[in-house]
Order: sequence, then structure tokens, then C-alpha cells
Amino acid sequence: MVLAWAVAALAQTPAAAPAQAQSWPSNPVKIVVPFGPGGPADVYARILAQGLTESLGQQFIVDDKPGAGGIIGTDMVAKAAPDGYTLLMMSNTQTTNETLFARKPYVLMRDLAAVAPVNSSDLVMVVHPSVKARTLQEFIALAKANPGMLTYASSGPGTPYHMAGELFKAMSGTDILHVPHKNSGEARTDVMGGHVQMMFDAVTAMKGTIEAGEVRALATTGLTRSTVLPDVPTLNEAGVPGYEATIWLGVMAPIGTPKDIVERLNAEIGKIVANPQTRKAWAEQGAVPMIMTPAAFDAFLRRDIEKWAKVVELSGARIQ
Repeated sequence: MVLAWAVAALAQTPAAAPAQAQSWPSNPVKIVVPFGPGGPADVYARILAQGLTESLGQQFIVDDKPGAGGIIGTDMVAKAAPDGYTLLMMSNTQTTNETLFARKPYVLMRDLAAVAPVNSSDLVMVVHPSVKARTLQEFIALAKANPGMLTYASSGPGTPYHMAGELFKAMSGTDILHVPHKNSGEARTDVMGGHVQMMFDAVTAMKGTIEAGEVRALATTGLTRSTVLPDVPTLNEAGVPGYEATIWLGVMAPIGTPKDIVERLNAEIGKIVANPQTRKAWAEQGAVPMIMTPAAFDAFLRRDIEKWAKVVELSGARIQ
């Protein structure tokens, strides 16, 4: 009877978590954001950091390390110890950089491991109010009449804002000069000041500026209209058929990070992303939560690298 009771009790006891996951995290965890402060990656990294701090009982700290189109911060994480204490908040900038930059100190899918996606959102194409184009078609006509004279801003080479611009140029047959900036805030400021005529920016970041009349929205970049800017047409419907470009965010870790830590992080990030309050707040900002297993996110990253490789080749934007 005693033996039977013991066997029954063991059957009802949850299996112990792997030792590494049980003891992790015992120290603060750093989330490196390879972009400037105030952009979507920085904003959502702080939301994740707060949620993970609360759920795992250890402090998660956001560390902005911008520069070189996201390469500096990404390389820091690629070279960090694979112990679960250094994470990367990344975007499609990193998948684009795989083809855009001929020389990098790391290879994304060789040196970093997929942990979890976070969310995606549409971009919006905006112009300074002084630009004599109130519609996308008028802007395309203006650009074609003045090849190389109009400019567009981005937060740096390889960022979704840069590649959205290059994709637009290729698909619309226009010649517009790219003006890279150190971060999204500086690019935004230059467009609002009229120093640069146009840019693609995250709907989440640009909504208030559009409503204040500081810039004019011409089109959004999804295949369907943004719920945040429902009166603004998509590029697909307004004159560039088939156009689609979004910004998405995710988390990676140094390759070799223990599988149980990666899986625990994936589960905890999934809980934050799936929280009804989080979903509601993000929907109001135009952000769509993304949930995948580490393996599914790995496959997603590899497909995205292939997608943007074609855009880089089409645009001729490769950087030596």
C-alpha cells in the first residue's frame, strides 16, 4: 500500500524543470536594443522587460546600443556568453543586413538563436506639408518629373524604413535620394522640419505627428488598411500594386544558450504578448502580437532573410 501510494503521488507531481531553467535567472538580464531610444524596438523592449521582471522575479534591463544600422548592438549580443543573461531585441533590420552589408562581424543565424517574436506593425509613408503632393499618385508623378531631387529619410542603412523606401523606388520606378540618420527620432525631426521631404515610419510612432498636421500621410504599407489610420489608403490600392512592407520585432540570444532557458523565455514572452490588456493596448497603436515556438521563429527569420535579399538585389543597395 505504501509503495502504491508513493507511485500515485509521483504521478501527480509535476516533472521538475531542468536545473538550468530552475536556477535562471539569478542575476539581472540585459536586453540589448541595437537602435536609438524612443523607437519601436526600444519602446516594446521596455514593455517586455517590465513583464519579464514581474514574471521571473529578476530585473530585466534595456540597454540601447545604436549604430552602424544595428550591427554594433547585434554584434555585442553575438559575442556575449550564451548563459541567458544577454538578449537581443531585433527586427527585420537584422534579417535585411544579412544581404545588405557585405562585411559584418557576425552571421545572424550562425551566431544567434531564435527565441520569440513580439509583434508586427504597418509603416506609413509621410511627407512634409510643403511637398506639393496630396496623394501617392501625385508624389510619384512629382518624383518622376524631378529624378534624384526628392529625398527620403531613414534611421540608417538596412532598417525597415530604408528598405521600405528602396522597395517603393523599385516598384514605382522613381529615383529618390536616401538620407540615412542615426536613429528614427533624428529622421522624424528632419522630415517634420522640412529638411527631408519623405520617410517611411512605424504607424505606432507617427500617428500623433500626422494628427498634429506636422506631416501628411500618403499611404500605409500593409495589404489592408491600418486600423489606426483607416482613412489612409495602402500603397497597394493607391498606385503601387503588390507593395507590402512591415516592421516586426523579436528576441534572439547568443547561439548555445541552453534550450531550456530559450524555451522558458519563449513561454514567458508568449504570455506577455497574449495578455488581453496587452493586445488591446497594442491594437490601439497598430501593433499585431506574434506568437511562435523558437523553431517556428527560426524558420520565419530564414524566410525573411531570403525575402529582403531579393529587395537588396533589386534595389542595388548593397553596402561594402
